[in-house]
Amino acid sequence: MKKLGRIHPNRQVLAFILMVFLSQVHLETIRYSVLEETESGSFVAHLTKDLGLGITELAARSARVVSDDDKQRLQLDRQTGALFLREKLDREELCGPIEPCILHFQVFLEMPVQFFQGELLIQDINDHSPVFPLREVLLKIPENSQPGTLFPLLIAEDLDVGSNGLQKYTISPNSHFHILTRNHSEGKKYPDLVQDKPLDREEQPEFSLTLVALDGGSPPRSGTVMVRILIMDINDNAPEFVHTPYGVQVLENSPLDSPIVRVLARDVDAGNFGSVSYGLFQASDEIKQTFSINEVTGEILLKKKLDFEKIKSYHVEIEATDGGGLSGKGTVVIEVVDVNDNPPELIISSLTSSIPENAPETVVSIFRIRDRDSGENGKTICSIPDNLPFVLKPTLKNFYTLVTERPLDRETRAEYNITITVTDLGTPRLKTQQSITVQVSDVNDNAPTFTQTSYTLLVRENNSPALHIGSVSATDRDSGTNSQVTYSLLPPQDPHLPLASLVSINADNGHLFALRSLDYEALQEFVFRVGAADRGSPVLSSEAMVRVLVLDANDNSPFVLHPLQNGSAPCTELVPRAAEPGYLVTKVVAVDGDSGQNAWLSYQLLKASEPGLFGVWAHNGEVRTSRLLSERDAAKHRLVVLVKDNGEPPRSATATLHVLLVDGFSQPYLPLPEAAPAQAQDDSLTVYLVVALASVSSLFLLSVLLFVAVRLCRRSRAASVGRCSVPEGPFPGHQVGVSGTGTLSQSYQYEVCLTGDSGTGEFKFLKPIFPNLLVQDTGREVKENPNFRNSFVFS
Repeated sequence: MKKLGRIHPNRQVLAFILMVFLSQVHLETIRYSVLEETESGSFVAHLTKDLGLGITELAARSARVVSDDDKQRLQLDRQTGALFLREKLDREELCGPIEPCILHFQVFLEMPVQFFQGELLIQDINDHSPVFPLREVLLKIPENSQPGTLFPLLIAEDLDVGSNGLQKYTISPNSHFHILTRNHSEGKKYPDLVQDKPLDREEQPEFSLTLVALDGGSPPRSGTVMVRILIMDINDNAPEFVHTPYGVQVLENSPLDSPIVRVLARDVDAGNFGSVSYGLFQASDEIKQTFSINEVTGEILLKKKLDFEKIKSYHVEIEATDGGGLSGKGTVVIEVVDVNDNPPELIISSLTSSIPENAPETVVSIFRIRDRDSGENGKTICSIPDNLPFVLKPTLKNFYTLVTERPLDRETRAEYNITITVTDLGTPRLKTQQSITVQVSDVNDNAPTFTQTSYTLLVRENNSPALHIGSVSATDRDSGTNSQVTYSLLPPQDPHLPLASLVSINADNGHLFALRSLDYEALQEFVFRVGAADRGSPVLSSEAMVRVLVLDANDNSPFVLHPLQNGSAPCTELVPRAAEPGYLVTKVVAVDGDSGQNAWLSYQLLKASEPGLFGVWAHNGEVRTSRLLSERDAAKHRLVVLVKDNGEPPRSATATLHVLLVDGFSQPYLPLPEAAPAQAQDDSLTVYLVVALASVSSLFLLSVLLFVAVRLCRRSRAASVGRCSVPEGPFPGHQVGVSGTGTLSQSYQYEVCLTGDSGTGEFKFLKPIFPNLLVQDTGREVKENPNFRNSFVFS
């Protein structure tokens, strides 16, 4: 505890609050008695019966016994409710001459807080004998002393009280004196020697008598002193004090050797009989140690520090003696004036250092304050800082209870340092401060919180199994096991998602792993929920959404749709020799199962039987003539077109084209030179004419068939599983006769049917729609050869 000079305004405990909590205190006092010097461990009483409590209630409510002087002289057995003596009690040591000797104690219980006042009366036994301060007393009596004169003698001290204290004095039998026992106002008994007969110094100059002091015990105890009486010559005037009694007040903090008061006695005798000397009369050890008197001047000085809290006043008996042996008695009453020299004391009886959060009003500490000063110096004010969620509740006899004002939140503040300040009302004001540290223990009242409400993870396809694809993280504001987070996968909202075979999560750190290799073409993304639960009781949890995006890898090579590279009869493209540069020979159509730049295709001419004659457009795969054709150019050409994607590393495929240079389109079918018979060259003119006639005839039929095909396709859309798309007309390009420059003179249509999920980009089937060309030539029917393959175009 620390004493500070300056006082800051704090919450003060008001008087009306005391009245509110007096209901917790039982004002009825329980009283017991015990003989002094009773052995320690002796039984005193049954508290359970006297307090009206159950036996188990004392232990359950942490019953305690506290004495006012902070010494534990009593011991409580909480299991049986019996009250025992902890030590042997000496009534004279505890109370001195005060009667009755009562030891005050309090019994207080917690949950709820209750106080009971108790008193233990310590009964005196006759264990002390009267004792005189001297072994021999010299008394000088003038010979002219008259019968009936009283001569005060030394008093005996008996530490016992009541009937066991000093009761009377006796003196050994003689013919001149007897003893008169008289009572003093303070309750003491004084012996006076009473003269019975006139004295004659010449007859007997001296008497030796035994003074006996008896107490009232059973059996009585006694003390003796030898009294020597000298018969003196006549000195017929004894000194007399000018004032008696003297009254004086002295501050308790007066320095040593301070003058207290000067006394004065006068003797009307002359000479040696009139000279007066001063002294303390029958002074106790305490008075002798505290005060001294100058024999000549009669000035009383302070020899020992005063303490108002121990002794509040002194009655000092003084004596003035003349040269003839006569003496006069006087009294000095010294009142000790209290000064504020004791700071308040704070005694903690009960302290709870840890309080669970969210708990209602909870007792933190029970303590008592005390100031050993008196009056305003002993009045105290108890307070705590205003910015804390605690309040002080006063109870009986300066007991206070420190309780929580509202439920505490550990996550907001886990520890409180409470400074209890006790200030007295003296001048100057003294104060004492006591700091209490209260820990707020954790309760599982916070669910784990994810750092994000949703996570997006990117995983490249064809990953290795058990690949770490990302992590989720959640924190819990609680502490200890209440803050330990366990992660888990929650059941997917999509019942068709095989989540258990796709990913797993580490329960301790939230790391996510792909259990198998993912395929972008089969699964582009999937969403699932993860949960985070703590290990408190009850368990609290939260969840977050995780979206996994599968990134495409370049794992699919381009696939050539046209011309088909299926090992069947090769595709032959016919080019008239009259074609202009840039003439569209055919278009290579390819697709890539990947996405993004992995599906961007580029085309280039890898091989050509005659370089420089044909070229391929890089972005659309169109094969066009690079220059004018001449008669010297070979009739047949083999082209190899390379189709390459834009992935890393790039993947590619090749398409082989066969190009046949012709002078016209009269032949409906021109086989490759490797398969044509030898006479075909001889009849080439006939073939050209037939092809030209078939082309002209097909223009009309093609228009009719296109109209019919479009109508049929639209009707079949509703019943079709996929989606069928028929271009309404020929593909872009100029369609002219044989004599024109541009695309092939025949028109082509393609029926492309996709699956119901257009996002997959997979072809169900692809087939050309050719009109049947019926040409009447000299009475015979010419049909399109089913083995004839024309160019596929897909965009």
